[in-house]
Amino acid sequence: MAKGKQDETWEFFGELLKERREASGLSQGELGGRVFVSGGYIGLFEQGIRKPQLDVAQRIDEVLQTGGIFERTVRKLINKSPYASYFHEVAELDSVATRICEFAPTVVPGLMQTAEYARAVTVAANPFATEEYVEEKVTARTDRAAVLRGPTRPEYWAVLHENAVLTPVGGPAVMAETLDHIATLARERRALVTVLPRSVGAHSVMEGSLRLMEFDDQPPTAYTETAFSGTLLDDPAVVKQAQRAYDLLRIATLSPEASLTLIESAAEDHRRCASTT
Repeated sequence: MAKGKQDETWEFFGELLKERREASGLSQGELGGRVFVSGGYIGLFEQGIRKPQLDVAQRIDEVLQTGGIFERTVRKLINKSPYASYFHEVAELDSVATRICEFAPTVVPGLMQTAEYARAVTVAANPFATEEYVEEKVTARTDRAAVLRGPTRPEYWAVLHENAVLTPVGGPAVMAETLDHIATLARERRALVTVLPRSVGAHSVMEGSLRLMEFDDQPPTAYTETAFSGTLLDDPAVVKQAQRAYDLLRIATLSPEASLTLIESAAEDHRRCASTT
């Protein structure tokens, strides 16, 4: 796959960071300690594997006395990203993750959305947006989903709350198509999907969605998101807590077989509803 301009800019960011760090006489560990990340993360930044968040870039500028060049570069790339500022780094990590585990309380996760479902979600959140804006968001979401079709796709686990299965986002026809797509991913073993029944009541992740990511060459991360913000978590203790919460969710779900039956049944219900309207 050809590299895009953003990839090349991140590579430049990493090369410049290494150059300025070495000119300052600091090791990766020493710089990491001063900007509150590990030396390993500085190495990943320099290789262009990880993208620093804005506050880290600002601290790097302060330590290396670079006049704000790293902050300006990160801001430029965030502004060009089709994703929300708090999500752009998470989207970048999809392509290097070896395992992704998600919990969706109300909406089907982006990696399993169809184009029409993504359009409905985008328009609902941005009712006055231009068609160009909507298409950009839909394309970005469907492009992300391609990671599940590649030869090096991650191991993908998804826990869907029953509400996310039953709510007819985009109308019953769109919802039926989306559930058919999810069922296909499950049957092709591209995703392991389970459903958390409404009857479970209170559960371990009561607010927002949760995503866990694992990698070959870097520590695992967790990402939580609510309606208007998201947080990428690197702290090992916090990530461990998030992993435990996800484990508790999984033991409360239906089996994969029962979940697939429920998803396919719900698809038929949505389809019948669409045929009568």
